[in-house]
Amino acid sequence: MSGVVETHELTMRFGGVVAVNAVNFSLQERELRCLIGPNGAGKSTFFKCLTGQYQLSHANGQVRIRGNDVTGWRSHEIVRLGVGIKTQVPSLLNGLSVEENLWLSARRIHGWAGAAGAVEEIVAELGLSDILRSEVGELAHGQRQVVEIGVVLAQRPWLVLLDEPAAGMTGDEVERLVSVIHRINETASVIVVDHDMEFVRMLGSKVTVFHQGAILIEGAANHVLDDAQVREVYIGNRVK
Repeated sequence: MSGVVETHELTMRFGGVVAVNAVNFSLQERELRCLIGPNGAGKSTFFKCLTGQYQLSHANGQVRIRGNDVTGWRSHEIVRLGVGIKTQVPSLLNGLSVEENLWLSARRIHGWAGAAGAVEEIVAELGLSDILRSEVGELAHGQRQVVEIGVVLAQRPWLVLLDEPAAGMTGDEVERLVSVIHRINETASVIVVDHDMEFVRMLGSKVTVFHQGAILIEGAANHVLDDAQVREVYIGNRVK
């Protein structure tokens, strides 16, 4: 294996249920990869193994990030490697403004002196100037999703892991998110987990399909999403 993210025979069990079954996975430098599959396929569990949300001390196999064996590491330890993680669990402080949330995140890496400049870059990159002074708790769902990504990017990670970033977004917001992820991918490797197949097709990246805890197929988005077996087993009539 030679990727920036690698798993070797990664297996995660919950009692007698094998949620991730001997998965070998590799992500290359500056690659954008989407993980898809229906509920229970194992993709979300796999993502949580990568990000330290599930403790790998209870799993078999290995996860390596840029050569570091992160087996058993917690999320905050993985973040220190320069990894940005957006989970499905909200991490924003609702009583603070968008600017304050971004600044607190940027300060962790850039310190007091560099935080303001980092925030300005993120605001420009994500087009957040109109809501900069708004309290996060008052934002629409799609706006919150973009701010969550901004909080991740404020620390300038080289690897970005996004769990369901398009959830609850309108069509226009999804189109904007696609552009944002492509810009992120210019300087960082990216893994996206999402159920929205049209969103995955718009991203146009390599796709990894999970089924029963294992990888069924990997390949270019259009090839994978048009695959008869993928359509029958995972997507059905939802992909047009």
